Amino acid sequence: MYMKRVDIIASGDVQKVGFRDVVQKIGRDLGLSGTVENREPYDVRIVAEGEEDGLKEFIEALKIKRGPIHVRELEVSWSEATGEFPYFKILRGDWQEELGERFDVAVGLLYRSIEIGEENLALGRENLALGKENLAVSKENLAIGKKMLEKQDTMIERQDETIGEIRGMRSDFQDHMEKRFTKIEGEIAEIKAAIADIKGNA
Repeated sequence: MYMKRVDIIASGDVQKVGFRDVVQKIGRDLGLSGTVENREPYDVRIVAEGEEDGLKEFIEALKIKRGPIHVRELEVSWSEATGEFPYFKILRGDWQEELGERFDVAVGLLYRSIEIGEENLALGRENLALGKENLAVSKENLAIGKKMLEKQDTMIERQDETIGEIRGMRSDFQDHMEKRFTKIEGEIAEIKAAIADIKGNA
């Protein structure tokens, strides 16, 4: 098993935001050993030892831009492992300084919770507005549907009227033709009778 060592300087918003606790947890989860400590005035120094693949994963995991933590840059130096660290630990400073940092972390988390609450409230308002818009659209669609049904009913009524008119015209035409046929038959009968009289007198 080939062990390596990395010496990292993290800069950005990394002090008084709980960054060292996150570094320690990531290191332990990856099975690494080492230390993490604040470095004046604003940076954090991290020394870690372990397998090279694990250290590379560790470095990538440190590129945090979430919540109050914002890592802008990591200066990384590689070397051979010394085996001096039995586990991964935080090197803390004066207890008053550490207490102040804990307080700063708590305040930061509180502000973040308030921001999340405000974001959720804004999202809820947007969803409510969207719901109202959807309801208005549904009402418009319902009104359009009613108008279409009314037009369809009107068209059906007109169609029925047209069919009735056509049937009436067919009936009138049939009556007219029957009368014409009856008249023609009568005229033919008269002509036949006249012809018969002429033959009888001849």
